[in-house]
Amino acid sequence: MRIATWNVNSVGARLPKLLDWLGTSEPEVLCLQELKCAEDAFPYDEVGELGYEAAAHGTGRWNGVAILSRVGLDEVRHDLLDQPGFQADGAMFEAAEPRAIAATCGGVRVWSVYVPNGREVGHPHYEYKLRWLDALRATAAEELTTDRPWAVLGDFNIAPTDADVWDIAAFEGCTHVTDDERKALTALTETGLTEVHPRALKYDVPFTYWDYRALRFPNNQGMRIDLVYANGGFTGAVTDSYVDRNARKGKGTSDHAPVVVDLELS
Repeated sequence: MRIATWNVNSVGARLPKLLDWLGTSEPEVLCLQELKCAEDAFPYDEVGELGYEAAAHGTGRWNGVAILSRVGLDEVRHDLLDQPGFQADGAMFEAAEPRAIAATCGGVRVWSVYVPNGREVGHPHYEYKLRWLDALRATAAEELTTDRPWAVLGDFNIAPTDADVWDIAAFEGCTHVTDDERKALTALTETGLTEVHPRALKYDVPFTYWDYRALRFPNNQGMRIDLVYANGGFTGAVTDSYVDRNARKGKGTSDHAPVVVDLELS
């Protein structure tokens, strides 16, 4: 089984790229993030022509997540356990954001997550990010009660180590590399999960994101923020994992590349 995750940065804008990648890479399961479309606007028919069922969770704005599967799509769940919302400037109340969706596909339980960016250290969105990550940890602990393969995949907006950014000095005082964010990843592993480390197809570090600006991609000035955490039933079946950097090439691409995990399941 091939399972992948990809922040597509607008499924509408990236649909030709998405369909081409599905046709050539042929994952059994694909987790998507940053759909930027409502659930009823998701391209169900287009991915269906390639043999994929889809479950989407989105409102049409900046967030949105989905799972595509051609090995079944059962036990679909939206949102985390006690998932917090965010109170935007000028809003009277917190609003829940579509950042997490789960499904069981071919006996494997997968979560597609789009962790809040955090914006700036000390910003309310940063505190929201930490609360959201705590809800993710609680959800993992709630679901990890059986031995079935289980994984959470997506855009975590956190670089696990200093080596996972192109220049740690450039991120001094910034989000994505702070101790509190990394402690949240450690807390997630304490539920029994382990990170599945991908290999790079080029260069030494398997970066997954390169800003569109300042020639970041051709200069390989990237970050590794799209991650996979899984239980023993999943990691024990992994035969390969890599970042498909080629999907980031060319015009009209997402600023993220897919992370692919191959499994040999009994």
